[in-house]
Amino acid sequence: MGVTLKQVIKNLDAFPRAEEHLLHKTQSGALVSVIGIVIMATLFLHELGYYLSTYTVHQMSVDLKRGENLPIHINMTFPSLPCDVLSVDAIDMSGKHEVDLDTNIWKLRLNSYGHIIGTEYISDLVEKEHTHHKHDHDKDHHEDSEQKIHLQTLDESTENTIKKVKQALTDGEGCRVYGTLDVQRVAGNFHISVHGLNIYVAQMIFGGAKNVNVSHIIHDLSFGPEYPGIHNPLDDTTRILHDTSGTFKYYIKCIFCGKPPKALYFAMQVVPTEYRYISKEVVPTNQFSVTEYFSPMKDHDRTWPAVYFLYDLSPITVTIKEERRSFLHFITRLCAVLGGTFAVTGMLDRWMYRLMETITKPKAKTSVSR
Repeated sequence: MGVTLKQVIKNLDAFPRAEEHLLHKTQSGALVSVIGIVIMATLFLHELGYYLSTYTVHQMSVDLKRGENLPIHINMTFPSLPCDVLSVDAIDMSGKHEVDLDTNIWKLRLNSYGHIIGTEYISDLVEKEHTHHKHDHDKDHHEDSEQKIHLQTLDESTENTIKKVKQALTDGEGCRVYGTLDVQRVAGNFHISVHGLNIYVAQMIFGGAKNVNVSHIIHDLSFGPEYPGIHNPLDDTTRILHDTSGTFKYYIKCIFCGKPPKALYFAMQVVPTEYRYISKEVVPTNQFSVTEYFSPMKDHDRTWPAVYFLYDLSPITVTIKEERRSFLHFITRLCAVLGGTFAVTGMLDRWMYRLMETITKPKAKTSVSR
């Protein structure tokens, strides 16, 4: 019974052994073996790297965040406007209007060659009562404001500011604005221009809105920290105006679809995003898409050029998760790759052996017959 069981087990052997003296080693077999080992080692390292790398899975869900701030990171250069006249204003749909924001904002004075010649930094947010500072572009409002301002007497500090800015314009000074704006997590816009000046002072400095050159370079604009693979579409955007002026609008989704003011507008659709690393670390941030619009100034326009960024928040949150492939998946692919390579090299060895036999046997027969 024991002998029979052993024989049955032997019959199941899928790898029968040949006697050593029956094995014939050849140079062609050695060459194929070396090639096979190199291929298998290369494929093994590739599969190991593939297993150790991570991949991302995208999931979507309803955005349930409430009461949080939206960080806006800006880094822009205005080569034709001095820092003394530049202001950053923001307004959101809740009605909150903040003028000349200075929250974690740096202003770097630049000479005509783009080199830094001075810095300005204010750490606290300064909120001003701005009941009369509305960019509604209402003609009557502007006319009334100008009549009131013309009645005011310029003090000495205002005159000195005008002289200082005129000299800066003559010297070709520019300004780099960078930092973070913390705004409410609702739709709104922020814009950069000379709106911090009253109309009469701006008129005395520039001699008219058409002389305000809002050429700019956007080095970086994002709505939160970066994560692997993120693309901010406005990075390294350059818009230079020659012999004209106007307003740029960058639409992050078209939330103001009426006739836009004379500006370059950037409208953006901000998509809340979470990036989850394989280490379980979570990075909350935002992605966005953008379209832009430029409106040139005309002689009868009573508005001032500016660069607007209009944004809206998507109700959908995108979650990007890093994941790693399973070990069983790695073993399965490894067996397939190595086994396939071994089988192919075995077939190649047999073909080469038969070819060599075919070539050498006729020569052997010829020598024997002689």
